[in-house]
Order: sequence, then structure tokens, then C-alpha cells
Amino acid sequence: MYLNCHTYYSLNYGVLSETELLELACSHGVETLALTDINNSSAGMNFVRLAHEQGIRPILGIDFRNGNVQEFVGLAQNNEGFREINAFLSEHLHKGTSIPSVAPIFEHVHVIYPFEKIQEEERTDFRAYEYIGVSVEELRKLRFSRYRDYTDRLVLLQPVSFRNKKDFNTHRLLRAIGLNTLLSKLPQSEEARPSDTLRSMEELKKALVDFPHIWENTQRLMDSCTIAFGFGSERVSQNQSRFLASKALDVERLRELALDGLPRRYAHPTEKVKERMFRELRTIQELDFVSYFLINHDIVSYAKSKGYPYVGRGSGANSLVAYLIGITDVDPIELDLYFERFINPFRASPPDFDIDFSTWDRDDVTAYIFERFEHVALLGTYNTFKYRAAVRELGKVFGLPTEEIDKLSAGRYEQGSLDELARLVLKYATYIHGMPNYISVHSSGILILDRSEHYYSATTLPPKGFPTVQFDMIIAEDVGLFKFDILGQRGLAKIKEAVEVIKDNRPDAMLWDIKSVEAMKQDANINRLLSQGRAIGAYYVESPAMRGLMKKLRTHDYLGLVAASSVIRPGVSSSGMKDEYIRREREPERRKEANPILLEIMPETHGIMVYQEDVLKVAHLFAGLDLGEADVLRRGMSGKFRSREEFQAVKLKFFENCKQRGHDAALTQMVWEQIESFAGYAFAKGHSASYAVESYQSLYLKCYFPLEFMVAVLNNGGGFYDTELYVHEAKMWGGIIHPPCINRSDHVNVIYGKHIYLGLGQLRSLERLVIQRILNERQLHGKFRDFDDFIDRVPIAIEQLTILVRIDAFRVFGVPKKQVLWQAVFKTRAHRKDTVQKLLFKPNHRHFTLPNLPSHPIEDAYDQIELLGFPLCGYYELMDGKVRSRLTAGDFEAHVNQRIWIYGSLVHTRLNTTSKGDTMRFTTMLDLEGHFFDCVHFPQTMASTPIHGKGTYLCHGTVTEEFGHFSLEVVTTVKQPLKPDPRQVGSGALLAK
Repeated sequence: MYLNCHTYYSLNYGVLSETELLELACSHGVETLALTDINNSSAGMNFVRLAHEQGIRPILGIDFRNGNVQEFVGLAQNNEGFREINAFLSEHLHKGTSIPSVAPIFEHVHVIYPFEKIQEEERTDFRAYEYIGVSVEELRKLRFSRYRDYTDRLVLLQPVSFRNKKDFNTHRLLRAIGLNTLLSKLPQSEEARPSDTLRSMEELKKALVDFPHIWENTQRLMDSCTIAFGFGSERVSQNQSRFLASKALDVERLRELALDGLPRRYAHPTEKVKERMFRELRTIQELDFVSYFLINHDIVSYAKSKGYPYVGRGSGANSLVAYLIGITDVDPIELDLYFERFINPFRASPPDFDIDFSTWDRDDVTAYIFERFEHVALLGTYNTFKYRAAVRELGKVFGLPTEEIDKLSAGRYEQGSLDELARLVLKYATYIHGMPNYISVHSSGILILDRSEHYYSATTLPPKGFPTVQFDMIIAEDVGLFKFDILGQRGLAKIKEAVEVIKDNRPDAMLWDIKSVEAMKQDANINRLLSQGRAIGAYYVESPAMRGLMKKLRTHDYLGLVAASSVIRPGVSSSGMKDEYIRREREPERRKEANPILLEIMPETHGIMVYQEDVLKVAHLFAGLDLGEADVLRRGMSGKFRSREEFQAVKLKFFENCKQRGHDAALTQMVWEQIESFAGYAFAKGHSASYAVESYQSLYLKCYFPLEFMVAVLNNGGGFYDTELYVHEAKMWGGIIHPPCINRSDHVNVIYGKHIYLGLGQLRSLERLVIQRILNERQLHGKFRDFDDFIDRVPIAIEQLTILVRIDAFRVFGVPKKQVLWQAVFKTRAHRKDTVQKLLFKPNHRHFTLPNLPSHPIEDAYDQIELLGFPLCGYYELMDGKVRSRLTAGDFEAHVNQRIWIYGSLVHTRLNTTSKGDTMRFTTMLDLEGHFFDCVHFPQTMASTPIHGKGTYLCHGTVTEEFGHFSLEVVTTVKQPLKPDPRQVGSGALLAK
């Protein structure tokens, strides 16, 4: 009897989850229930899935409203009707138009108009599928209404939005948050009625005793509605099932592509390679994944045609066919990757192909997908209320002062000191915490479907301009909607731009094809960069932790980098096996201590689980789990399917099997604990290998074209570190760094030979419009001849002009910047440059004789700190006082376990929480020669080793060594003072020094 029920996906209105709504219905003996969220169908499929588990027959619909004004409720008679109402809602969501008061013509939808609306409009004509909905409260009005005689049109429309008074109060708070108003000013018209609750079937029958036809009409309407999606064993793929006109043609096409790719990938393919290729093709066909491979191939083919670099990764990298047809660049034969571990008869979902594109290319690839295929949508995700954010929102709703809201959200209060309003804020924040706040877009997921996305939900149109479904990836996979992952990353943008910069700056240089990864893997110079940890700027391998790990592992080849890329993940680290893996890698004799069973299963990783494949091999070969059960582990390790629950399903059998096989109980427990530690963190080996391929491409460019590569890194937002470090790295490789120049700089950084000119865009406060004016003028009419020429040609306000003068952008004219600054003031005032209009006629410039205005490089450095964020000379040049120690990172080896003093210029710092809950710090510094060293600040020394932002520090501590990697356990750090700013203290005193 309930045709108008809301969950909390009726955003800023409902308060119940799908589960809570169904539990409420069960407790009241309800057997059929309609979910009709307000202008939203996010919960639809999950509601159907959960309803069947609860023994309730589900109906889906949408409550169409303008604000809080209910226009009508649309109930889907079937899946086709659900598509109709979703398509109708989507049109209005995309265009931002109001819902009409009269429903459109539907073919498979029941439309119910609220009784009060019908009365107000005095409607008398209804289509066959249109009804008048009356709530229990409105039955009294119906008795005296002309519509009491519309016996065949009347149905019960009892809204259900909450359970009790607490829910109603929460609802009112959500309405106030949504409308950005004080609770005291919330209009009653914007609220639901307190009576919008679910009642028992007996109570409803009693209320309708005088209106039996309403009961019968409602029952008949509900009986005519049915909705079905396949879940669990009934799930089938809803993805586009054919790429060409038929599945037979698809199979033939995939076979042709694989055969064509065979000689390109293998000059002399062995029988082993051919046998695996045909075996994979058979399995892909049997599991009906052919179109999935062909669609991914089509996407990367488009990228190739446009010259876009890309990386295909994910578990699909285990496939030889994917390698042959160009989806990935990872050779599964070389890496001994197990195709069957990821595509086997027990797997119902296709393998993951995460395809990375340059940040700048991704949107074009996405647009191509929407143009190329008929039924496409971005996958949605919901941003939920976080507790602190909920406290802030509720504090505003209750009208609390900002200071009090800040204290409550930060937890800076004593419970006993709180007044009633503050306690209410904290109380209701716990209720709102976790509720959906607004719909967003999944970071990478795209659905390419066999039929319209509106069969599954309505779509919104976010700023990107691509239709986005209203549900997330978990329910999508539950119902057979498998996403294609199209991601953007800056690493590929760096590679692409570096190639362009090299061709421009060194047109005669011999540049390898960036896809020639096999040659790069064998290059001794590139591998030397790995083993020395000199990978700054290279994607994924430049962080302090990764550089340190590569030194410890003595990483010197591709396979070693593949392993390092996975060893650094939390799964291996948290299992406690990272250090043991390093020991076994460095000390071959230690490998004999490995359990012989595990060593036989994982010889390449010395008997230690490193990759997802290792976990699956152990589950299968050590514990005897079949491939289907191992696939449950794979899903759990992905972090997508509530890992702990997934693991519990196979944990019992794991231990039973190990006992039957005679494994020692302690060994079994140790192995299981390692498996558990991988939940949500494990890398497939092919995934690590894909990262390693991109790292080698970056390292090739860094090795042979370091300056051009660093320019590309700077122009694409850097990476792990900030701009200052990449500028420093360019200097370490012989680059000559110049501040922005009015005639040589572009918006981005540019290079001429070894000279790197920082871009005008690096100036923090220089407006983009001003930069554009300068560049346009220079492009159209040539370089500026002198400062007067610039003033005549570029309309610019004095504030913006001052920025250019202070950074010495006019130094090319040979005039000291202090004199230029005086000229700027005189000339802009003389020309009344309060506006930025271009002059029609060139003025006659007056020239002034200025006194000698002394300057000092320190002055330039302080200007650079303000305008660029860092001094080009480095902080050591600004350090005041006598240098007390000349030790550098190169001296660590000779001082192991000794206390030393060493200067460090801060590069990066991060806090970490120990297992005991204490805080410690890891810091990366540059020594006096510009080389890295790492500091560890243990909890007991945190107070005596403060880090207060960029600058130089005198560090005192003990040199430690771990697997050949040296670091400093600091005891004290003292930030060093900088030389006085001559702009503040007067240049004369400084110049006299």
C-alpha cells in the first residue's frame, strides 16, 4: 500500500537508508513497497536487490518535484517504464528546467497526482494510467470533495520519509542545510508532514474502511508493477556485447588483431607463445569478453592516431592478447604472468584495463568514447557527510558563532561546558554522518552499455558535460555493469611534452621511439639511475620512500623495478615481509631459510608474497582452494567489495584445507595473516609492470635529455615535490636557470640550449590576462625594444607592472631594476594608467636622470621568494652566520653509528603515526652540495627537532645504515637565520659587509 517512500537519496530530505526502509517495512508486515526518491533513482537497483533478500516485492518510481512541491509520482510498470521515467527526469536535470505540472505521455508508467494539487487545479480529465493519490490524513477532505466519486482513479499515496520524531527532526535539519537557512527560518512548506511515516497494514485497512475501492485500486496498481535486475548467480553482463555486426565477426576480428600483433611483439615467436595466444583467445570467447577487448583496442587505437601516449595497466596486463593488440605494453611471457589467475571459468566480470592518458588528452579520449558508442555514461559516486562537516553545517543551521563552530568541529571542548544547542549539534551530526550529500563523478569509470543507461538510473550533467549515472561502482558490478577505466595522469603529460621540447631544443638529437621500452630496459646508464635512486621527476619512482627502497634492493633492471613497485605497497609492508624480502634479495644464502613449500610456489619472490598473483597461487597450491574461491580473494583484495566480509567467506575452508594437508598450525596462521594484510592493497604483477614501463620511459628521457625532461616536469605540475626541487634538479644536471624575461619567457617554462627561462605563469600574482596580453603583443609585433616600447604596447596596471620589474623581467634592456621601477612609476602616472586601455598614439617619453641606486643579489633572492615562492640561488646562499660543519651526505658511510652535525635544506616532510599512536616525522633534506639525505624524527625527539617550513637547518643526530641506505636519526634541529632583507633594513648596511 506504500507507493511514495523516500530514502536518504532524496537529498537533503530523506533520512533512511534502503536497508532501514526495508527493515521498517518488514516490521510492519508490508509485502510490497515502492521506492520513489525525489528527483533521484540512485537507490533503485540496490533497493531491488535488498528487497528480494527481505522477501518484499519491490516497485520503483520517482517522486517528481520542483523544490518541495510534489508535481506527481511516476511508478514503473516494468523495466521499460523505469527507463521512461529516468529519461524524462534526465532531460530536466541536464537542461536545468522545472518539472511540468502535467506528466508527459508514458507507455509503461503509472502516474499519481497528489490530491491537494488535483483539487487546486480542478482537473477532471485523466489518462488511463493516471491516478489521484490520497494520504491517510487527506481522507477526511476526500469525503467532502467532488473527487470522492472518482472511484476508479483514487489510490492511497501515503508518503514514508521517516520512522519517528528523531528522524523528523533530522529531516528538518537537512532541509535547512539544503536551503542554506537557519532552522528557525525554515518555512513549514519546505518540510514533510510529521505524519509521513509507515503504519501497519491493519492500521491502513482501518483507515480505509469507508473507502474499500481505494484499497482495491492501490492493490491492483501494485500488482501490475514488476521490476527485475540480475544479481548474484542471475547476473549477466550489461556491457555492449558486440563491437561489430555479430559476435562471430568480433571473434574473427580479435583473432586477426592478435595474429597481426604477434610478429610486431616477437621477432621469432615460440610455440609456447603461439599456444598461449590461441588458448587465451578461446577463453576470452568462452567467457564472452571479446567485445570488451575490442572496445579497449578501439580506444587506444584512437589515442595512437592522435599521438597520445597511454599506459594500459590493471589485471588485464596479464593477458598476452592484450599485449599483442596494443592495449598494454607489458610482456606477460617475460614476466611469467598467469592469464588464468584473472580470466578463468569462475570469473564473471571482465579483467580490469585501467588505461592512463595524459591529463591534457583524457577529456578528448572521453569525448571520443561518447561519440563512438551509442549508450555511454560516466559512473557516479556519492560524497557523504563527514562528521566534522556535519558539525559545521548544523552549527550554521542553529546560528552558532563561527568561533564556537570551529571549536566543536575540531573537538576542542569539554562535554560539561556545552550548552543545549551545542549538544544538539553534536548529537544530530552523528545521525547525519555518512548520509549522501551530493552526487559526483567517479574518478575514471565509464559505462559502455548494450542499451540505454536510463534502464538503470537517471543521469545528471556535471561540469565536464558528460551524462553521469546516479549510482556507484559497487552496485554497478553487482548488476553486471562493468566500467571501463579511463584515467588522467601527469606522468604521461611529462613524457609527451618532453619529446616535443627535445625536438624543438635539440632537433639533431637521436631520439628513440618512446615505445622502444625493450631497448631502455637493457640500457646500463638508465639502470644506473635506478640503483642510485636518481629518479627525480620520473613517474612513481621519485618519492623518498621509493628511492630509498631501490637503493636497499639495489634495483638495477626492469624486473627489479617491477618487484619494488609492489614491495612498497602497504600489503607487503604491513605483513612484515618487506624487510625479509630485501634481505633475501641482497643475501642469496638467506633464501634457504624460506619455507620450502612457499619457495617452490614463489621462487621469483624468494617464497614471499609480493603480488596479487602470489596470494592466489598460495591460496590455490598451498591451501587447495579452487579458482572460484581464489577469485573471491581477488575481489576482496581489490578493496571494492567489503574485503573483510569477502575474506571471511573462504577463511574457514582455508584453515580446514591446510589442516588436512598437514601444514603446521603456526605456518598456516602466518600465511593467512600475510594474505589478510593484502586486503585492498595488493598490486597485480602486471599492474606493477605497467608502472615500471612508464618509469623506464621517463628515466630514458631523464638520462639522456635531463634538462628538456625537467622543463616538461615543471610545465606539468611537477610530481611528488614542489617547483623549487625540480628547479634545483635541473641545476644539478647543468641547467642555467633564469627568472622570467619579458622577451624570452613564455607562459610556461622554456629552454634554449642549457638556459632555462622560468615562465611568466610561475609568478604567483601575475594575472593570466596580463600574461596573455604580453605574449599576444610579442607574437604579433615582435620583441620589445626597450622599457618605453613595452609601456606603449602593453596596457598594464602599476601593480602588475611592479611584479615584472621586481622579478627583473626587463633586465634584457640593460637597466638596473630599481631604475626601471622608478621609470614605471613616473611613466604610468604621467599616462594616467589607472585603466588598462591601449594608447592610440605613442607619447613622447621624458627621461629622468636618476641617482645611483645600489642593489644586492640578496635583494633579488627575497623578491624571488615573494614572487616565485623560492630563491633561485637556494637557501644556503641566504644562510646567515658561520658554517659550523662541512659534512655532506657522502660522508655518512664513514660515520655510521656516530653523532654528527650536518646542514640540511628542507625538501619534504611528513608526519606518521606509530603503532602505539605516537607521532613521528620523516624529512628529506639537501646537503651543502645539493644531494639528498633523509632524517628520521622519533617520537621522543619530536620536541627537540622541530621543522618550521622551508629554509636551512643545522641537524644533530646519529648516522644509521639499513641495507646500504644511510639516514640520520636526528636529536636536535635548529633552523638557521637568513641574511637580513636589505629591502627592510636598508641596503647600505648590507653592502658594507
